[in-house]
Amino acid sequence: MGWAAGIVVFFLVWWTVLFAVLPLGISPDPEAAEAGGWRGAPRQVRVVRVVLLTTLVSVLVWLIIEWLVTADWLSFREGWLAMPND
Repeated sequence: MGWAAGIVVFFLVWWTVLFAVLPLGISPDPEAAEAGGWRGAPRQVRVVRVVLLTTLVSVLVWLIIEWLVTADWLSFREGWLAMPND
């Protein structure tokens, strides 16, 4: 995988993982509705923690994808997954 494709894949993985990580550790504030807020809003926003966790998980997923793309046993050009040449 080239560097441009690697950056695009990492961005897509990061964005997908972000939405998987966002609800982790969130406890809604039931008293927020009384104060004019939304009752599903988190008590404490931890943006740095979410970004760091998202980046860590994304790097791990991206490394697995990179390994699968560059692996010889998972090739569509040659081997058992290749199209037959007639």
